[in-house]
Amino acid sequence: MKTKAKENQYDVQFESLQSKGPVELGPTPSHLWRTDPRHLCFLLARYKFCSKLLAGQPKALEVGCGDAFGTRLMLQTVRHIHGVDFDPLFIEWAAKQYQSEGLPATFEVLDITARSPKNRHYPAAYAMDFIEHIPAKQEDKALSNICRVLLPDAVCVLGTPNITARQYASRDSEIGHINLKSADTLRSLMEKYFKQVFLFSMNDEVVHTGYFPMAHYLFGMGVGNKTKK
Repeated sequence: MKTKAKENQYDVQFESLQSKGPVELGPTPSHLWRTDPRHLCFLLARYKFCSKLLAGQPKALEVGCGDAFGTRLMLQTVRHIHGVDFDPLFIEWAAKQYQSEGLPATFEVLDITARSPKNRHYPAAYAMDFIEHIPAKQEDKALSNICRVLLPDAVCVLGTPNITARQYASRDSEIGHINLKSADTLRSLMEKYFKQVFLFSMNDEVVHTGYFPMAHYLFGMGVGNKTKK
């Protein structure tokens, strides 16, 4: 394969492609690329914002990591990620991909509503598109199990679609999103477990502090673990 581009600065891209092969997308980004490419922009923007909030952390717990497509962005600012998900198919894919590249991430099949991860003492945790997938009666168990492995001064970020945008959701989203939050209910949940809670709105790729009911997506950032003295 030819590896010399007409502009020399692009040679490295073709050399990398020849030596490492093309990047293979996981089940989630592959499906989105085929069905709704714009959704990939939204997904990556959420992870980018979270990566900025947790920048400099030595390690973080990711809850509901799925195939860990967005985790790669977190590794630009966080030194090590431990991802958990209750679906072994996603964890198998994530572990294989990250191990093959020697990236500083580990993965574990785990239902956070049933137990905490084996590793302890995380200074940070985050969950993108997780809380809306678990029954409301199990959300306190999930948060308790997360907080059990967080340090007293830890930071936790939860990202979730806004219930006020439900009328615009796809059919697949409607099926899976059984526990959507408003800004008020997200704050109320997080205030049970964290000393300070900060909320942000998101529309497409833009994060702001505007009128919450008009936001498509919400971020809650909890600081200070109330369950640890």
